[in-house]
Amino acid sequence: MRLSLVFTAALIALVLAASTIDLDQLDNYANQTIPTYIQKDNLPANQQMSDAVATLGRVLFYDKELSANRTISCASCHKQAFAFSDTAKQSLGLDGGRTGRHSMRLINARFADEVKFFWDERANNLAEQTTQPIQDHIEMGFSGSNGQADIDSLIRRLSDLPRYQQLFTFVYGDTIVTEARIQEALSQFVRSIQSFDSRFDQGLAQANGNLNQNFSNFTAQENQGKQLFIAPPAAGGAGCQGCHRAPEFDIDSASANNGIIATADGTATDLTNTRAPSLRDIVNPQGDLNGPLMHNGNINTLQQLINHYNTVPQNPNNTNLDTRLQGAGGQLNLSQAQKNALAAFLATLSGSNVYTDPKWSDPFVGGLDIIQSTAIAQMENALELAPYPNPSQDFIQVDLPEGTCQVTIYNMAGQVIQRQETESAQIQLHIADLPAGHYLLEVRQWLKGRRGLSRIQKI
Repeated sequence: MRLSLVFTAALIALVLAASTIDLDQLDNYANQTIPTYIQKDNLPANQQMSDAVATLGRVLFYDKELSANRTISCASCHKQAFAFSDTAKQSLGLDGGRTGRHSMRLINARFADEVKFFWDERANNLAEQTTQPIQDHIEMGFSGSNGQADIDSLIRRLSDLPRYQQLFTFVYGDTIVTEARIQEALSQFVRSIQSFDSRFDQGLAQANGNLNQNFSNFTAQENQGKQLFIAPPAAGGAGCQGCHRAPEFDIDSASANNGIIATADGTATDLTNTRAPSLRDIVNPQGDLNGPLMHNGNINTLQQLINHYNTVPQNPNNTNLDTRLQGAGGQLNLSQAQKNALAAFLATLSGSNVYTDPKWSDPFVGGLDIIQSTAIAQMENALELAPYPNPSQDFIQVDLPEGTCQVTIYNMAGQVIQRQETESAQIQLHIADLPAGHYLLEVRQWLKGRRGLSRIQKI
């Protein structure tokens, strides 16, 4: 009871403290402590973690403006209180629709060999994954099909919001919103979500990284469960380590289907689900599951989970069953005491900080307040642009301030369409050859540190 009260109090404190972002005092996303025994990292080699980028990602993650009808955010399906999963079997999407699969936990998504995402691995990387739900006609509704707007419409929406004009300028130096930038920010925020304060981590540190040694902070039952997890079936174990490799507990990227082939609605067979989240924080600090398990959400207790692997269905229609779960590997014959030990061990993999840390919380609770960076606030006033005629079919004319100016037209993906420098007081930009649509016009005076941005429309 006391643990429950403490956890609840921490959540209340989290809500009360989650509405201000000070751009001069960013939360620590990039330099968090990672145990030395954690060796796997799927952060792209050409990318570094950034407090600023992850901060932008946090706002995007919780912003319901990212759904067509402004009712759904990424956090609607991935809730901090449940290890960034959902207690619903299928999460609620746009206009009452339901997701096709259960929402995967996002804990420690960075610390894995696997670089592909979604249960069926259809996204080649995390960045690509982040905007697919946004463009799904059921989940967030910017699909560009079935009468729905496309992601360019979302980009224009976000471009008009002062908070993103402020945040994109802080992070990227300009207000240009692109899908690539959204993907980078969201993926960095997700990769920042980490959990290494579990009893397992404490025990492994005390054992100097020796996974096979009994942990002094574990009960006899928990140590028995750890050995069952690690040891292969041939040695009397359950062989869990073969696919869910400690200490990260990530899924082996070569894993095939785990024997569960029903879809979430039970109407079809699906053999493509071969990915899984880390086993860390499979339960919360109170020992309750952070939502149902598996891609179809059909498992609701740790005992059901262990029973499945104790006797994996050897279905002849499952042509993608992992070889490690075939034959004897899928018929473990564990005793009830052994099953209980495995469940006890799995409960030691849960931390506590990830559920209450404000840096992963909803910044919109109580109203989002962004305190401007003093470095940006000290910049000279922005140039005010009034391009005309706008909309236009043939040309756009712009009055310019005195001095050398760089004039650029970008498409809504942030790609340069035209760029030129001039010292004239006025410039005429020919747009007759451009496809109809919206574009961004930028004027920079590099020597004076001034900049202006305006949207133009080609009709």
